[in-house]
Amino acid sequence: MSSLHFNTKTFNKEKILLANTEEYIIRGGHHLFPILPKAFAGIGQIGVIGWSSQGSAQAQNLRDSLMGTDIKVKIGLRENSTSIPLAQKAGFTTDDGTLGEMYEVLSSSQLSILLISDAAQANNIERIFESLCPGSTLGLSHGFLLGYLKSIGKDFPKNINVIAVCPKGMGLSVRRLYEQGKEVNGAGINSSFAIHQDINGKATDYALGWSIAIGSPVTFKTTLEEEYKSDIFGEKGVLLGAVHGIVESLYRWFIGQGFSKESAFIKSVESLTGPITKLISQKGILSVYEFLNKTDQEAFKKAYSAAYHPAFEILMEIYDDVASGSEIKSVIEAEHRHQRYPMKNIDGTQMWQVGASVRAKRQPENIAVNPITAGIYIATMMAQVDLLREKGHSYSEIANESIIESVDSLNPYMHHKGIAFMVDNCSITARLGARKWASRFDYILYQQAFTTLDSNLSIDQELFDQFLTHKIHQVLSVCAKLRPSVDISIVG
Repeated sequence: MSSLHFNTKTFNKEKILLANTEEYIIRGGHHLFPILPKAFAGIGQIGVIGWSSQGSAQAQNLRDSLMGTDIKVKIGLRENSTSIPLAQKAGFTTDDGTLGEMYEVLSSSQLSILLISDAAQANNIERIFESLCPGSTLGLSHGFLLGYLKSIGKDFPKNINVIAVCPKGMGLSVRRLYEQGKEVNGAGINSSFAIHQDINGKATDYALGWSIAIGSPVTFKTTLEEEYKSDIFGEKGVLLGAVHGIVESLYRWFIGQGFSKESAFIKSVESLTGPITKLISQKGILSVYEFLNKTDQEAFKKAYSAAYHPAFEILMEIYDDVASGSEIKSVIEAEHRHQRYPMKNIDGTQMWQVGASVRAKRQPENIAVNPITAGIYIATMMAQVDLLREKGHSYSEIANESIIESVDSLNPYMHHKGIAFMVDNCSITARLGARKWASRFDYILYQQAFTTLDSNLSIDQELFDQFLTHKIHQVLSVCAKLRPSVDISIVG
């Protein structure tokens, strides 16, 4: 595990203790915006390359935070890009010098934040590197590019800084919570940061300034390699792929138990994205179990015991595919397939049509915590936590990538408008991973976890005792104090 210490000349760092491990964080907020020029010393232009979900959000947040300074935020897009009208609508124009051609912006920016799709990064990497000025800084919002370079035996140019700021939520959340934070200081999406190359001693302050400028209430340290492994793995796991597979299998199982379609949807999706998500977000994972009565606690234990190991098996496979580069290669290959067969809709089935009618007449106070749903979901979440810890990831990264991002940023989107609204507002890499692995989770849970549950086998008490005393509960109690000052509000 890498060192979690860092030094900054501009911001005050704060020590936290997570499971007896010291980590350091930076607290953000609008009160720090006046010192951003100091953090960005030597940077006259920040180029944001791409108008993806993250690109549009981060560009607008950076522009708003740096308003009134001498630092320009400029969007770089391909010639004739279909995103040009969208950038113009958001106030970036060629007339005022805040919108330009992608490679021109790369060559004229002292900090270039690369937010085009992962496949586009890989396919254009040589020209991207050639366009960067020596001594400038390349910014990434996750480590896919490092994974790709490792897979082909190459590396970043040695004459640039390479940094990362990785928001723990989709771009829509990054922008929406920033806007909410204009009225309430401290609203935003927490981020991790990484320093992969520092050629001038300024990379840490650049990264921290970037994180604060996009509205991160808390920024914690990671490495680019650990980030891409946990991030790409996590979105295929409990963040997107696993939760999709879980609710699909639960819906069918509840129908098989004799419940109506509407009741099955409420007991699966509505319970998970409603009260279960809310409890974990506000009080931690253990609070869900403690909330249940004794009868439901026994049902929770059975579901947890039945689901933990099947989920762990699939998660191991995902992690191995990410670490080996296989998953990264598949993302690049998919771009060619999608020219012939684009990604299709994922919420046209009966289940999600039923869900639309359920949401239309939703009464939140009548949605209960279903113990089976809670047990299956939390077992998968805990399996992901345990696997990441086995692989040496820090607790701050584990908590953010496997729990906090799920309940504070992603699940609210599924609660608002269904699975596609959550998954398809994420990156292409995330969308691909969710589609690929959701069916695997659905299959293994239905074939193994639910058959175990139906056979009424005894509870794995040792496994459950490990859950009750797990270090992640203390970690989440600390992280709860670092939550954004407001919960995300999703409209439209």
